[in-house]
Parts: sequence; structure tokens; C-alpha cells
Amino acid sequence: MKPHDLAVKEIASRVRSLYSKGEPFRIYHGSTNSTRKPSLKENHVDMSRLNHVLKVDRNTRTALVEPNVPMDRLVQTTLQYGLVPPVVMEFPGITAGGGYAGTSGESSSFRHGFFDRTLNWVEMVLADGEVVKVSESERKDLFRGGAGAVGSLGVVTLVELNLLEAKEYVEVTYHRTNSSKEAIELTYELSKDPAANDLDYVDGILYNHSHGVVVTGKMVSKPLPSMPLVEFVRPNDPWYYLHAKEMTSDPTSQPYKFATTLPSYLFRYNRGTFWVARSMFRYFFFVPFNRLMRWFLDDFLRPRMAYRSLHASGQGKHIIVQDCAVPFNHAHQGKQGSPTAVAEEFLEWMNGSEKTNNIGAMNIWPLWLCPVKVDTFTAGSERGSFHPHLLRPQGATDATNDKGVMLNVGVWGIPHEETTGWRKDLDFRKLNRTLEDKVHELQGQKWLYAHTHYEKGEFADMYRSTEWYDALREKYSATSLPTVYDKVSRNNRSDTGGAYRRFKDLILETWPLGGIYGIWKGIWSFDWRLERAQSWMWKSNWREIVRQNGQKGLKEE
Repeated sequence: MKPHDLAVKEIASRVRSLYSKGEPFRIYHGSTNSTRKPSLKENHVDMSRLNHVLKVDRNTRTALVEPNVPMDRLVQTTLQYGLVPPVVMEFPGITAGGGYAGTSGESSSFRHGFFDRTLNWVEMVLADGEVVKVSESERKDLFRGGAGAVGSLGVVTLVELNLLEAKEYVEVTYHRTNSSKEAIELTYELSKDPAANDLDYVDGILYNHSHGVVVTGKMVSKPLPSMPLVEFVRPNDPWYYLHAKEMTSDPTSQPYKFATTLPSYLFRYNRGTFWVARSMFRYFFFVPFNRLMRWFLDDFLRPRMAYRSLHASGQGKHIIVQDCAVPFNHAHQGKQGSPTAVAEEFLEWMNGSEKTNNIGAMNIWPLWLCPVKVDTFTAGSERGSFHPHLLRPQGATDATNDKGVMLNVGVWGIPHEETTGWRKDLDFRKLNRTLEDKVHELQGQKWLYAHTHYEKGEFADMYRSTEWYDALREKYSATSLPTVYDKVSRNNRSDTGGAYRRFKDLILETWPLGGIYGIWKGIWSFDWRLERAQSWMWKSNWREIVRQNGQKGLKEE
């Protein structure tokens, strides 16, 4: 029996045993890219060894990928065949299984949608131990419903992923904008009709009300000779968001064009964890935020180490980390108005002037703007999704196009005014709840990797989960598994845990002990080795290294 089949058989046996006893379980992957601290109290099914790319087929442009394969290793493997996944999440440690079970989009998602829409089929172990294959033609309801359901309908053990022809470089253009409105309008124009443009990537960064950058990218075999080559992967390279800010500092600047290697583009936000790693310098305010220190502390400023340290230190509750998708407009409901009115309202509400800002402290910069192609459902239909989606009124007859585009706004950081120290007097739960309420009001939805504070009824209303989701759990024997709400809601979690827990929390809340402890746990996790193992991206001859690895062939599974 092949190793993969043997591993799946053992997992199915473990799941079947727990099901027969009526015991719920959670899935253990060995790593996480969620800001929610994982629970270790329930029974666990260990999936950590399913971490291989089993096959890449150049002819069909597909790959068989186990769920714990991270993006950096997936890209390295497919590039050996001159292919690349259509949607590659920005953090190298995000896994293929996480991309399906969670909500994962990137700057190519205006064209391809969420990561799960690039899959042909998924192998899954149901909660009763049955091993099934789900796709658009087989158990379609589970294939669609399981995407974004955070493993609450079954255990993903294998996916078949579509691939694209890869080019060696990406030509990147920075378009300076001088207002939030201008940035949103340009993002909308570039993404509303992917067939009308010749772009592979669209996203944007807002640094403040008067400085934004909309970024477009196009894969090319060879860039124009006049274009400078800039990379963002090595410890001494610039942080991507700082480079974009510097190159567009002049309000009258023309679009700035340059070239970068494909791996450098795909993982451009890795160093600095977008810009969230800036918060570490605010916590340790005596450490200067300059290029020398960013080079020296590079291992700690990448997502794998950042997540590990964040969970260990307990500082995740003192930072806002949310991805919120809102409609650009309500035209999908037949309402007239500006093409970007809703998105503009959200930005003005959240980071508006002192007179218009509803909560005052929610003044977080930069913000990430990423257009995403999404489904459009009719209210009251049995279809649903935990992915952000657009909603037509019940009884609407215009169903000529079941696709639309929403704007994902990445809200990550602490209030902008706090440039030194680490504020604990802000009510971060209240800030998160207020943000959730506004997103709900605008008919948007959040990604579920982050802290979620909805009451159960609110959660069901926002994601329309009470009908289609409960029916799927019943149909596929998943009622013994924790629900999505059980997994993501902070309201289900108690902060009490005895005298030892309270003492530990007290220590972690004492500056700078919590931060030092988080760094220490990060070092001893050895996650930094995983980043250094992908040093092929750092080399000027990375293409030759990839080709040499490709000559060795894939491990047969």
C-alpha cells in the first residue's frame, strides 16, 4: 500500500473509533496561520505527516497535494515543471489544506477567486470514518460547503490543484493615489472585468488618507531592459510595503515600474508579515526600527516565527488582526449609486476624521486592499458559504451572472497614534465587536482565521449558516464534530484556568516578560529553520536551483 493510502487508512480508523464513542475531535496539523490560539483539550487527529506533493502533471497542469504542504514548498515543486498555482497565499507557511478549509485569497483572486476555486477535487475523511472524494460533479454540496468550514464537515487528506504556466518574472507597477476614494475607484476599475485587462495581479496599500498605492502585476518571461530588478525575499532586501511607500512618496509621481522574480512577488509580504511585525518594535520600543535591525531580527519578523511568538506571549489580544470583505457597491441588489460607495463608506467609517470616526481609536494604518471574485447568492436559497459572498434580495430574478467582486480590507495592527509602548487600556474586544457590527451592516463578512466575537444568533445571521450548514452536518454525519462557531468564537472560551493559569497570564501581561517569553518559544520551535530551508528564493540563480531539484524527481508516494 502506498504511504499516502496507508496514512489515510490510519486516520480514517482513528476518526471511526472516536465517532463510535460519540467523542468530538479537532484536527492537529503541527502549525497554524490563525491568530486564534489552538485548543489542546479535545481529542485530536494527527495530520502532520500528510505533507507531500505526490505528483505534478505537466500535461494536465495539475498537482496532487497533501493538506500540510506549505505554499513555499508547493511553489518550489511546481516551478520545477514550469507551473505555478493560480492563487498563492502571501505567507509561505499557509498550507494547501488550510487554503481549502479556510478563506484564502491573494492579489490574483480578482481573476481566480478564492484558493478552493482552483481545485478539481478533494479527498476527505468524513466524521464517521468514510473516505470520499468531493468535486463539482460528486457531492458538490460538500465540496462547496466544506470550503471555508474550518474542518467542521470532515478531514481533508488530499487535493488536486490546477496550475498555470509560470513565467520567471513579474512586471510590477505602483500607481500612486492621493485619497482613499481614488484608491478604491482604481482598484474597482482594474478588477471588475478581468477579461478586459491583461493583468495577473491587483492589490493595494493605503498608508493614510492622502497616500495610497494600487499595485498591478503581469508575469513575463523577460522584463524590459530598462526596468530595475528589485527583490523582497533576502534578509537585506527592503520590506515590500516600505519600498512601495518610498517609491510613491511624491504625490505627483507617475506610475513606477520595476521587475521582480516570481517567487519574490508571490511572497513579497513575507518579510515583515505584511507590516504587522512593526508592532514588535512598538512593544520593544527601545529597539530602533531601521534597516539594520530589520536585517538582524529577520528570523523573528516572518510569519512562522511571528505566529509562534504571538500565541506564546499572549499579545494577540492586544492587536487588531481582521480581514473584512465588503461590497464595492449594492448594484447586485439593483440599487443605484456610486460604483464604490459601500467600500468608501467602510473606509471613511473606520479611519475617518475625528469628527466622523464612530469609535475614535480605530485608526489603523496601513490597510491592505485586495479585490476578490466571489459568488452571489439569492437570499433564502439553500446555497451558502462561509466565504464572503454577495447577497441578492429574495425573489430576485436577475441571475445572469452568479459572480461578483468584493473588496477585502486587511485591518492589522494597533491604533496608529500609539507609536511607542504597548497599550493595554484599549478595549480590544469592543473594537473588534464594533468592526464586526459595521461589516455586518454593510452586508460584508469576515475571514474566520481571526478572533470572532459574534453571539451565536448574529453569526448565523451573517453567514446564513443555520439551514444549509446544519443540513450538511446532518447529511454527512458531522454532528459530533465542533461547529464552525465552536471553533472560531471567542465567546465560547473561558479565561479562567486555575491559579497557575492566572499566574501565567499575569506574567505574560507584565512588560516586557510576555514579549521575551514569546521570542524564546519562537526560537525553540525551530520554525526559523523552515524559512531558511527555502533559501532557493534568496539566490540569484534560483531558477537553476529549481531545475536541478526537478531533475531529482518527486518522491513516489
